[in-house]
Amino acid sequence: MKGHEAKMPRMEDILNLPVQDPPCAEFSAAHINWKKVEGGRQGGDDIALIPFSRVDDFVKGESANEECPASFRIESRRKRPEGSISKPRVDGYLEYTLYWCSYGPEDYRDSESGLGDSSNSKPATGKGSRPGRRHMMRGCLCHFTIKRLYTRPLVALIIYNQRKHVDKTGAPCHGILDRDAVGTRAMYAPRISEELRQKVMSMLYVGISLDNIIQHHMEVVQSHGGPHNRDDFLTRNDVRNMERVIRNSSHVLLDSDECSVQAWVQRHQKHVFFFQANSGSEPFILGIQTDWQLQQMLHHGHNGSIASHSTFGSKKLKYPLCSLLVFDSSRNAIPVAWVITSSSIGQDIHKWMGILVERIRTKDPRWRPNAFLIDDPSIEICVIREVFQCRVLLCLWHVRRAWMRSLLKKCCNLDVQREMFKYFGQILYCTKNRPTVVDAIQEFMQIFVDQCTFMNYFRRRWLPRIELWVNGIKTLPVVSQEPNAAIESYHLRLKEKLFKNLYANHWPRVDWLIHILTTEIHSFYWLEQYIIETGSFENLKDISFTTNSWYRALHIADADVLLDEQNLQLAKVISQTDRTMAYTIWNLGSEFCCCDCSWSRLGNLCKHVIKVAMLCKSKQVSRPLLSAQVYRQALLTLLQNSPDDPVVLDHAILHVTRLQQDIKGLEELSNSGLLQPLPPETNPQMVDNVPVFPRLH
Repeated sequence: MKGHEAKMPRMEDILNLPVQDPPCAEFSAAHINWKKVEGGRQGGDDIALIPFSRVDDFVKGESANEECPASFRIESRRKRPEGSISKPRVDGYLEYTLYWCSYGPEDYRDSESGLGDSSNSKPATGKGSRPGRRHMMRGCLCHFTIKRLYTRPLVALIIYNQRKHVDKTGAPCHGILDRDAVGTRAMYAPRISEELRQKVMSMLYVGISLDNIIQHHMEVVQSHGGPHNRDDFLTRNDVRNMERVIRNSSHVLLDSDECSVQAWVQRHQKHVFFFQANSGSEPFILGIQTDWQLQQMLHHGHNGSIASHSTFGSKKLKYPLCSLLVFDSSRNAIPVAWVITSSSIGQDIHKWMGILVERIRTKDPRWRPNAFLIDDPSIEICVIREVFQCRVLLCLWHVRRAWMRSLLKKCCNLDVQREMFKYFGQILYCTKNRPTVVDAIQEFMQIFVDQCTFMNYFRRRWLPRIELWVNGIKTLPVVSQEPNAAIESYHLRLKEKLFKNLYANHWPRVDWLIHILTTEIHSFYWLEQYIIETGSFENLKDISFTTNSWYRALHIADADVLLDEQNLQLAKVISQTDRTMAYTIWNLGSEFCCCDCSWSRLGNLCKHVIKVAMLCKSKQVSRPLLSAQVYRQALLTLLQNSPDDPVVLDHAILHVTRLQQDIKGLEELSNSGLLQPLPPETNPQMVDNVPVFPRLH
């Protein structure tokens, strides 16, 4: 019979074991096929290989054991650098971590009565003590080791030394299987979960009082029928401890900003997806993504859109900030990753972008966005397409906002402002059949030569970069106003939070920026999503968050938009608060249209402009998309100049077929409100018949 038994693998055979990657977000020992190892120091232990990136998922899954809820702490950890061993063992490690159930290994259940095992006890204070844990120790021997293999750094070896939550007698020592634990906290995990800790910390950061937190928590527990786990036993003391942590925390970990940042990175490795210290040849790069941001990116980014909000704070902060955003069901932008870099954001995205997407697809291999929105045409488009495997669209909100605000500041004549703003669109799109962008700029500067202050600003700031933007518009579809409004809303909120005069002395420090991003700003967005999902704390909702211009435009009735068939450059929108008032919108069908409402006069995208754009699109009063026109022109060119060579003809037809598939995808994006129609004056030879506007009465 022995000959038919499966032979146990020896330790030197572990690299031949399959790497197991369960499809669930968090997994436990029950999801893994274990092998018992023969011989060696780990003889008789269960072993398995998993991706190293999923170690945290395994630890969380093991902690959620229904029979024995636990919390595994790191008992010991060792690391060694690559290249430090010339001939590594087969189980040699780069990182070694020992996880032990927090209910052990010491046993203090009977220590107060003097019946405890004194040989297994540790002093109450001093070396070897566990402050604050004495009451939790029940002698649990459950523990496992994780080794990040030296020869395969992307793989982790799990060595489960004791899988059962038992004491030295072999009896269950906590959980529902332990009779002595029934009716006590030992039935549950010893600590509150990271999810609840994040929830309470976020509430404290946004200013919710201890009493309100406890009251809300009790209401939640009662709503699902009473306590079921350790989180349901949240006490005032737990919240006070977290208050103390916040009160004693500081962004300055070390006097040197560079050393302080490195210390933060060491303490928060699970929130750092990429780090490169500043050196003579390499720029500083830090990529941050919390667990909550990861979940938001998984949820809203799949089959959705990812937007890059780059170079924020380049004038005030030490290094500019790049945010990756997703859009929720209320059209709000949510930051799902932050990248701080000392170089241009477009130069080094190949270093961190692939790592970020790999982190996402480790959780969900099927994850894929529909589009990636950029606001800087100098970014390496090929890298984004390769990594995200989706279409890339161009946002003009940054250009529009900068030009509009400068016009409002440097030009006092309203009519001149509107005409100049209209010309900006003609420059970027190179309309009216001008040969080059240079001709368009020269004509613009000749017509408005008397606007000296603005022209000086335009020459200094935009003339060196204008051709880059024009080429970007020629090669990439342009995003419509709706997502631009959501991104602009995020920009304004970030500016409000970071650029308070109170923080002026901290702007030159990167550690301060990291601290406020991961505490106050992160908590603000967490709370807003929590309010949307649960309906709790409605009185604390930031009205501006859920009422950005895109969202507010959806609540304007079509009947409140008045379009004049005799003046296609003009529309009026009736005020939603004062029905006797109407706002005027000029230059319809372009992102360079403007409104005379107070919000637009500050240089912002207003709800009236967006509503008119949405209505024009739904009534098909805008020109066809640039992509559709390019496709049509490609077909016409192919028909008029059919190649004689059959090989060339087949290649041309294949190219047009692929282009047709791209157009179909772009139409889907257009239907979701992402793509911007062409301005009315673009290439008049390709203009379709436009439905007539209803006349104003």
